[in-house]
Amino acid sequence: MDLAFTKEEQAFREEVRAFFRDNVPPETRRKLVEGRHLSKDEMVTWWRILNKKGWGVSHWPKEYGGTGWTSVQHYIFNEELQMHPAPAPLAFGVSMVGPVIYTFGNETQKKHYLPRIANVDDWWCQGFSEPGSGSDLASLKTKAERKGDKYIINGQKTWTTLAQHADMIFCLCRTDPTAKKQTGISFILVDMKSKGITVRPIQTIDGGHEVNEVFLDDVEVPVENLVGEENKGWDYAKFLLGNERTGIARVGVSKERIRRIKDLASKVESGGRPIIQHSVIAAELGDLWARLEAARTYVYRAAWAADHADPFDPKMAAAPKLVASVTAFEVTRHALEVFGGSGVMREVGMEKLLRDATIFLHSDGTNTIMRKKIASDLAARSDEQLDRMWDW
Repeated sequence: MDLAFTKEEQAFREEVRAFFRDNVPPETRRKLVEGRHLSKDEMVTWWRILNKKGWGVSHWPKEYGGTGWTSVQHYIFNEELQMHPAPAPLAFGVSMVGPVIYTFGNETQKKHYLPRIANVDDWWCQGFSEPGSGSDLASLKTKAERKGDKYIINGQKTWTTLAQHADMIFCLCRTDPTAKKQTGISFILVDMKSKGITVRPIQTIDGGHEVNEVFLDDVEVPVENLVGEENKGWDYAKFLLGNERTGIARVGVSKERIRRIKDLASKVESGGRPIIQHSVIAAELGDLWARLEAARTYVYRAAWAADHADPFDPKMAAAPKLVASVTAFEVTRHALEVFGGSGVMREVGMEKLLRDATIFLHSDGTNTIMRKKIASDLAARSDEQLDRMWDW
C-alpha cells in the first residue's frame, strides 16, 4: 500500500473541502461545533444541498444516483465531512434501507423509494431493537400476520433513533412463529402515519430527545411493502448491518475533537499558564494524535484494499471500527479529565460524543464480539498469510 495520496485524490479532497466550506449553512456548522442538536429542517436543508450536488447517496450504484467513487474517495469525503463538520446523510435511509431496497426490492419499490430517500422526501427510522431483544435481535417478538393483501402488525420497538421525525420505518417482524427464530422473520416497510402507531420519547442523559419507543397495535400494512421474500428478513438485516458497520469508524470526528481540545487547552489556564504547556497534558495529546493517525491509516488500508483486490480479508473490516471507537472514547475521556471542572465541556461539544463513544464501547457486547472474531481470524492464518496481509 502506498500511503501517499495520488494527485487525483488530493485534488478530490480539495474539491470536497471547498464545497463544505462554501455550502454548509454557518448556523448548522456552529451548532455541530458546539455539540448542539440540529432541527429537522436544518438537517433536511443541508441534505438536499448535498443531493443537488449529486453527493447525497454517493456510495449507491450509479444507476440509482451514486457517484462511482473509489473506496478511498468515499473515505476522503466522509473524513472531510466529519472534520468540517457537516451533517452526514441520514443513515437510516441512505446507508441502511436504501441498499436493502436496491439489492433485494422489486422494481416498483426501487422507483418509488430510492429517489425519495436521496432527497429526504421520506425520513426513515429503524425498527429492529425491542425490549428483551438487543444483542439477541433474532428473538424479536413483533408479529406480522398476513390477512389477504395486508399484514397486521403488533409489537413494540425501542431505542428507535429520531422516530419523532420519521415518515417511514423499516421493521423486522415475525411472520412464521413456528420456524427457527432466524428463519421466520420478514423485512417490512411501514408508513409512520398508519393508524395504530404510537411514538413515545426516551429522554437521554444529556436531556435530549433522540431515541424513542414505537408501539404498533393492529397496524395494517399492504403486502407490497414486504421487501424480498417472506421469512428471509434475517438475511436482509445481516446485509444492512454489514453496511452500517463498515461506515462507523468516524475518525474525522475524533480528529476535529482533538483539534478543539488543543485550541481550548491553549486558552484555559492552570497554575498561571495555559493547560497545553503542562508536559503531562501535551504528552497525552501527542499520544492521542498518534493513536488516531494509526486508526486513520488502518481505515485507509481497508479502503485501499477494497479498490485493489488486496489480500486484506474483508472479515477484518470490523477492526477499523473497533480501533476508531476505542480512540474516540479515549479522546472524550481525556477531555473530561482536562476540562471536567472548568465549565468548558459544553463549548468543546464533548458531552454527546462521550455518550456515543461509551455506547460504541459497551452496548450489547459488540466490541467484545468483534475482538473475539478478529482474534479467531488471525489465529487461523498461516505465517505466510499474515506476512502478506500486513506487508504494507
